[in-house]
Amino acid sequence: MFSVFRKIKQGTEIQISRNVISQEYHGLQHSDLSAGSLRVIEILQKAGFQAYLVGGGIRDLLLEKHPKDFDVATNARPNEIQSLFRKARIIGRRFQIVHVRMGPEIIEVTTFRGSSENSHHRQANESGMLVRDNVFGSVEDDAIRRDFTMNALYYDPTTHEVLDFVGGYDDLEDNIIRVIGDPETRYREDPVRMLRAVRFVGKLGMSLAEETKEPIKRLASLLRDVSSSRLFDEVLKLLQAGNGYNTFPHLLQFELLRSMFPQAHTIFQANNDNSDHRLILKALQNTDSRLSEGKTVTPAFLYAAMHWPQVHLRWLELEREGNERSNSLAIAASETLEFNQQFVAIPKRFSTTIREIWDLQIKLEKRHGRRPDSTLEHPRFRAGYDFLLLRESAGEIPVGLGQWWTEYQIADETERRELITSVQGEEHGAMPKRRPRKRAGPKPNVY
Repeated sequence: MFSVFRKIKQGTEIQISRNVISQEYHGLQHSDLSAGSLRVIEILQKAGFQAYLVGGGIRDLLLEKHPKDFDVATNARPNEIQSLFRKARIIGRRFQIVHVRMGPEIIEVTTFRGSSENSHHRQANESGMLVRDNVFGSVEDDAIRRDFTMNALYYDPTTHEVLDFVGGYDDLEDNIIRVIGDPETRYREDPVRMLRAVRFVGKLGMSLAEETKEPIKRLASLLRDVSSSRLFDEVLKLLQAGNGYNTFPHLLQFELLRSMFPQAHTIFQANNDNSDHRLILKALQNTDSRLSEGKTVTPAFLYAAMHWPQVHLRWLELEREGNERSNSLAIAASETLEFNQQFVAIPKRFSTTIREIWDLQIKLEKRHGRRPDSTLEHPRFRAGYDFLLLRESAGEIPVGLGQWWTEYQIADETERRELITSVQGEEHGAMPKRRPRKRAGPKPNVY
């Protein structure tokens, strides 16, 4: 073992200790590892390069979880990596990485990052956020450039050893999430690290080290420096990866929601126990359940729920001003999407679906003549219907309209005419006075 000090930005010192954890102690088995990543490492090592499995894959295995992928780190430069693999391409501007296709797998291969602060290859903006970072170095340099200690563990398949340079193994055993280096400096380099810290709390059930936690609320506004398109992807990682329900309260706690969904944040600050808040929590809970069951989900439904508090509030305001109900909803939807696009950019293919889900909330209220049949044939009917059930379960609207549509979907023609007759003279989805016999309907889902 050796121990040295490395200086990083603003004079902070990090102690680098090369700790080697044997297989007898860590217990990792090759049968649990990705065959493609092992093959990539074998080829790199045979060519004379250092190469290790690193990051979340190793972390999750040590926590006895199932990794979704395995990444490789090496001292080979991007062009050298590309030359060794027929199916490889260099991607990225801020820091170049190589995607290597190995059978059905795509393995992400990164060159060890360097710690040089004066290189012309490394550029930051006025807030300290790195915008270009193609600085290469040793495995020790690479370790201190990673975000959290638990993500800086390197596994060598040849020796079956885990290398730990920054105390990540001990932090894993203590269930602690700790930023490597000075937290404020690291958050300024890349504000998304604050989102990652919160995401790991929700995903892993671990706690933030005090020094890692302290600056987050204070620096949350730095997320405004992150591109709106990048934040779209980060929100999906936070809330649509199976742990959204556990993660969302931490976004509120650290005021990270403000920079991504400012209007929703303001509403929650005023009252965090209303139907809008409950609707979002139920949407996240149902999304997590679908993912755990191996079912598909769509970003459109998640974003429809996240933006609904502002749409709902503005919709009610416009109606009180005397605007027609359908037109009020259309205006509220347009204003909300247009305003929030500057914070989190939703691709058009999803924003169109979001609008359709919201528009269906009006269509589902209209149950006279042939309108129900036309609504039932709408390509987004199921998503709109599920959103209606969500609004009911959150207490936004009275229970009843959802049950009516549940029955209508499975009714025969005669029963459908009876259902339509039962709501004569009713408005806005009130419960029918006369109800036909109930039958088991389709189970509500969240897309």
